[in-house]
Amino acid sequence: MDTPLSQIFATFARIGLISFGGPAAQISLMHAELVERHKWLTEQQFLQALSFCMLLPGPEAMQLATYAGWKLRGVPGGLIAGLLFVLPGAAVIMGLAFGYAFFGDLPLVQSLFAGIKAAVVVVVLRALWRLSHKALAALSSWVLAGLAFAALFFLSVPFPLIIAAAALWGFLTARETAGAPAPAPQRRPRTLATIGVWGTLWLAPLALLWLSGAGFLTELALFFSQLAVVTFGGAYAVLAYMTQAAVETHGWLTTAQMIDALGLAETTPGPLILVTQFVGFLAGFAEGGTGLATVAALLTLWVTFTPCFLWIFAGAPYLETLLARPRLNGAFAAISASVVGVILNLSVWFALHVIFADVSPARFGPAVSLASLQPGNLALIALAAVLLLALRLPLIAVLALMAAIAGGAEFLV
Repeated sequence: MDTPLSQIFATFARIGLISFGGPAAQISLMHAELVERHKWLTEQQFLQALSFCMLLPGPEAMQLATYAGWKLRGVPGGLIAGLLFVLPGAAVIMGLAFGYAFFGDLPLVQSLFAGIKAAVVVVVLRALWRLSHKALAALSSWVLAGLAFAALFFLSVPFPLIIAAAALWGFLTARETAGAPAPAPQRRPRTLATIGVWGTLWLAPLALLWLSGAGFLTELALFFSQLAVVTFGGAYAVLAYMTQAAVETHGWLTTAQMIDALGLAETTPGPLILVTQFVGFLAGFAEGGTGLATVAALLTLWVTFTPCFLWIFAGAPYLETLLARPRLNGAFAAISASVVGVILNLSVWFALHVIFADVSPARFGPAVSLASLQPGNLALIALAAVLLLALRLPLIAVLALMAAIAGGAEFLV
């Protein structure tokens, strides 16, 4: 018997509203709801679905929710589950973006963000630590991670090129294994029709904007559409690429605003990649005020998450077939290893910009002025590390506490 859509709606509405804490916490929450509470998926089905979603570009937790909905009731179930996982957080991000655009420059607000930035440094380091334990199992994976870091940090090699090179290396060096043939799709898929429909939904706005001559919105849509294709490894992995392009190439926002964007995204439910919506809003606000900012934020949401439905609805019928291919898994393992180096680059980049007031680009990596060291920010990072890593307090509580401490210190001064 098919699961009622109303029950899928109620369950994923609850998940979407309380899915704080990043992908690990969100995946654990879905496991509790889908496997343990409702028993809609078996343990094996859940793990296979998670492995499949980690092979795809984009936010794996949102795609896992979409796959679970698809498994239960096809495309309508997938749409309900995926949208409810994203929309609550997107609504909160929109409100925070409006507030930040108008009040972000106030001294008190900036002092609050000093505490949040310190916590963000530790959050990214924690993500790096967790991923490294899973992704760096062999010497070759350590080498890939080191090369990825060096290529980004010292040579500014484009992120998509690093991902493509790692995938090719993993694909070519993986060993084929003899065994049972991969199972055929469980249902007769309409793959070409699915790709046609969702590909059109994804790219039609981009084509219309290009034809209309809307230069800024076209540039924005094109960039975030490209980003949707290379977001392997989650939001932390792609932040370095997004930051480089948004800050240095396009000049849409500053480095400080970029760090603030991640800090605010950490405080909301839903996928962390919603930080793209915040970036789109600030870019639009700088270009033309609140009206353009709202359109830019909605456009960014569209081109970021519509591809996720494409990947799931086109690929879900082939889940077991894909997971049975050693070369494909080898490509993903190599990507995962290189992503560790990418996140290390992001960690160092964030830390330098929080600890030093003067960080400038140089021929081989960023250059810092030791005289611009900010001891107060260094102390805040140390405190955030104690709260998150030693005391293991919830992330939301740590962000609120760090903001309050930094704001209180500014008030006393």
